[in-house]
Amino acid sequence: MIHTIKKAITVFSMVVFGSVLLYNCEPDADTLGEQLFLDGAAQGNEKSFDVTAFNINNNDSIRSDASKLTYAVLGAFSEGQFGMQKASYLTQLRLSTYDPDFGTNAVVDSVVLVMKPRYATDSVTTNTVDDSYTYTTAADGSVNAKKVVNTYPVLKFGKAKKTFNLRVHEVNTFLKGVSDSAKSNQTFDIGADLGSKLFKGYVSSVAITKDDGGAALFTASTPGIRIPLDKTFFQSKIIAKKDQPELQDASNFIRYFKGLRISVDEQDGYLFQFSPNDMELIMYYKYDKTENGTTTRPQTTYSFALGSANTHIGQYQYDRTGSAWASATIGNQNNGAPKLFLQGMGGPSIGIKIPDATINQLKQLYQNDKAAIISAKVRIYTDPTDWNNNLSKPKEFTLLQRYTDTTAPTKTLTGFTTDLLNLVGSSAYTIYKSYDLDKNPAYYDFVVTQSIKKLVEPKEVNSAYDDKKELLYFRIDMGSFQTNSDGTSLAGYKFTTTPYNTNRAVFVGSQAGNPNRVQLKVIYGTK
Repeated sequence: MIHTIKKAITVFSMVVFGSVLLYNCEPDADTLGEQLFLDGAAQGNEKSFDVTAFNINNNDSIRSDASKLTYAVLGAFSEGQFGMQKASYLTQLRLSTYDPDFGTNAVVDSVVLVMKPRYATDSVTTNTVDDSYTYTTAADGSVNAKKVVNTYPVLKFGKAKKTFNLRVHEVNTFLKGVSDSAKSNQTFDIGADLGSKLFKGYVSSVAITKDDGGAALFTASTPGIRIPLDKTFFQSKIIAKKDQPELQDASNFIRYFKGLRISVDEQDGYLFQFSPNDMELIMYYKYDKTENGTTTRPQTTYSFALGSANTHIGQYQYDRTGSAWASATIGNQNNGAPKLFLQGMGGPSIGIKIPDATINQLKQLYQNDKAAIISAKVRIYTDPTDWNNNLSKPKEFTLLQRYTDTTAPTKTLTGFTTDLLNLVGSSAYTIYKSYDLDKNPAYYDFVVTQSIKKLVEPKEVNSAYDDKKELLYFRIDMGSFQTNSDGTSLAGYKFTTTPYNTNRAVFVGSQAGNPNRVQLKVIYGTK
């Protein structure tokens, strides 16, 4: 037990004994605090306390506009606990140059939309598809070469071996500005079917190497998915509008060609992520070019802009029919729920409430035994029966606190936990720790030390005490906090990866007598 106490001091970088609060932001334990638990000078204890764990229904909706989507999600996945989840993606597009001159008698040859999903860079399959490839360079003319294709599996959540029919439609609803908010369950007017492609879950890049010496002659950019689109549509929608108002400026164009939606036809398979700002839309066309009395028809390209200047929206659909979540206990803050459901992209969250009875027990320990809380953590276990599957265990969570302002008690607010606000700069601090991710069940410890100390210790001994905030409960979401551009500070409690986190899990909730029920684990010392 002494070893456990010493370890806890090191991890959380603080010791409280009696009326003295010692903070240490270094990775090593404060030596004075450590001495309190050596040579029999103090007694260390670990005790579990009951909490109320409940499900929070987010109504299958979350903000999913461009400000929230570092990555976008595409695909569909269905299983018995959460039901069916399907993700589509909408984007504006803009001309790369306005009032473009496509030349005389321009005719579209082909149009391709390129998506660049996240893929396993360390799982490559290399195939030489053409040993006798001829590559033409301006300097050397025709060169004997090899055409090599490198294939990578896309990172997926769900059933990996599934073929999707990726489909692209025109959007007929104006998508507003890039700074406007959008919800994931919004509906849009969808227009013409522009193209599709069968996708088997892999992306490829092409490299062409010289036979003599193996020098690289051509290397493709990031592996991607190329979806062919309807060239006739772009002939009439773009080329035919040359010199007309629709192509004169951005304001006209985004109201004329409002956007694209990418979706899958299927209802089950997997979900995968891609970078919305790295998409490409390339139109290949020929036109009449006359030089020295000779007319030729060279092929050229025109690229549309699909990057950060455009509105991006993740559109998510759910069918919970027959799922365990459809009949789950939701929102019961008095008794909790026996099973807890956690899912990103607008799915359910978990609430953890510290009951008055638990707070009173801790206060009695403090008052009667001079117990100093060294660490406090909420421990939750994945359900060993209902979440016994081959899906990867979650590895990203956010922890927030819901509270009321005592000066305006009708308002319910959300913010970072006291621990995160006070200790985020410490190299020893972490919001949670994961255990046994390769086993069944896995479990997680969420650090709430400072928040619990504020509930238990009187104001005169706790410098972090704040009598203007009354804790209601902790909220756990699937995802992680995002950092500012400097990479060192958090962007804010609203900026998380939850809008595009594809993971989910079922946890043991408030089940009396179950050793894996959600509990508050407190380590404290007594003199």
